[in-house]
Parts: sequence; C-alpha cells; structure tokens
Amino acid sequence: MYRIVEKRLLAEGICLMRVEAPRVAASALPGQFVMVRADEKGERIPLTVADYDTVQGTVTIVTQAIGVSTRKICALNVGESLADFAGPLGRPSDFVHETDEALRGRRYLFVAGGVGTAPVYPQVKWLHEHGASVDVIIGAKSSQMLIYTDEMRAVADNLYIATDDGSEGFRGLVTDLIKELVEVRAERYDECVAIGPMIMMKFVARTTKAYSLKTTVSLNALMVDGTGMCGACRVTVGGRTRFTCVDGPEFDAHEVDFDEAMRRQGMYRTLEERANAIAAERAAGHVCRIGLDK
Repeated sequence: MYRIVEKRLLAEGICLMRVEAPRVAASALPGQFVMVRADEKGERIPLTVADYDTVQGTVTIVTQAIGVSTRKICALNVGESLADFAGPLGRPSDFVHETDEALRGRRYLFVAGGVGTAPVYPQVKWLHEHGASVDVIIGAKSSQMLIYTDEMRAVADNLYIATDDGSEGFRGLVTDLIKELVEVRAERYDECVAIGPMIMMKFVARTTKAYSLKTTVSLNALMVDGTGMCGACRVTVGGRTRFTCVDGPEFDAHEVDFDEAMRRQGMYRTLEERANAIAAERAAGHVCRIGLDK
C-alpha cells in the first residue's frame, strides 16, 4: 500500500497528492509515468510523474476527476493508501541524457495545457537545474483552472499565461501565443515540448511545423497494463505502430497521427458514461439491476 502524505485541491476537479513510494522516487526521471489503482477493484490509471523527492521517498501525482476511477483516486485523503503505484514506467525525456554543457546552450519552449501543466513542471525544473534556458506557456479555459503557476515561475526564465476567456494573461489559444512569441517578439527556440489535451498538442504541432521547430509531445493514450503486453496504447508515429507505454510516452510531434490517436481515445467513451451514470445512481441510493452483472 502507498500512503498519501499530502493532498491539495489545485482547481475544480484537479487534486495533487504526494505519495510514499521510495523505490519509485529513487528511480524516477522527467517524462516518466506511474500506473495507479485506488483499490483492488479499481481501473489502472496512467499518471505522469509531477515531481519526486528521493530524500523523503515521495512521488507527486496530479489527477483530474473525470471518470469513476479518477474520482475514486481523488476521494482518498491524507493517511489513506493507494492499492497500486507501479513505476517509473516509460522512457524519460531525451534531454536527461544530454551533458550540462550541451544544455546550457539550448533554449526550450514548453506548452502546457490544463492538467498537463503538472508533468511539465519536473521537466522544466530539471532543465533549470542543469543550465538550460526555458520559457513556459500555460493554457487554460480561465484563471480558475490555472495550476502550478507559482511553481513554474520559480524555475522558468519566462512564464506566459493564455486563457480562453482572457481572465488572466494573453486572451486566446496557446497556438496564438506561440505565433505572438515567434513572429511578433522574434523569440527563437531550439525545441518545443507540448503536454496537454490531444487536440491542443495536435495544433501546437501544426503551428511549430510551420517554423521548422522541433517539437516533442507526451501522449496520454489509453493504457491497460503499462508494460507493452496489451497493445491498448498503440499509436502511429512516422507511419509505424508504436506503444506509448514502452516506446514513449514522448514522441516527435510532427510524426504523430493525432487524428487516429483521438479516435482511439473516444472508443470507450460510451462505457465510461455508463459507468458514471451507474456510480451516480449508487451514490443516490438507487441501484437498478437491469443490465448489470450480479
């Protein structure tokens, strides 16, 4: 069992948990993820590592309560435990293999969308500690949905905020802000990294391709086991089938078939909606057994 030692609500439906997992903390690197289960009957949920502390032996995860299983995770409190916390899984970010001398001469642009801001943080923090220059764009629907802004300001050279409604920072999409930085302010970057909703990453990739700016995305594909055995997380990259859990989760954004990836993400939407409806009925004390397994 993996005990929760800290829990904070970052925004509506988004919670941060710091979990005791010494072995995972000792091995984790930026870009990797963990497979989490709330209880023995829970679904396995892949969550990118949002931070780790090798001294305290803790790993930080950020979860958005969307479906039944993620709501179960967010419902747990300090002192309670997660049934499973497997990892670190996946390949770490490529830059962790670079020398400090090489990184000191590079400038990165990170684009974070919504809950994807959390896994951006350890990458920016790592690059900052190793001498790279990093600018960060955080995008959200409104100022109420922004997370990790204070943490990001502490490690980024420049932090830019984009909100759909203009309640904070730049009014518009993150892609509009990228264009503003590159075309109007004449900012130059060696690489862009985008983490967030699939649709956001698709259009970030389309935008940066016009500038011939190397871009990496972290794919939040459907997963079952997280070890490459089930094949559920397959994506097409550069015309080849790849498995997000073992070949990724990070890939060349300009080679990802985003349309296929988004179709696969929607495959089980009806089942999830049904599970949500059943959970709501049970919470209200009304359990209809028609069509349910006994």
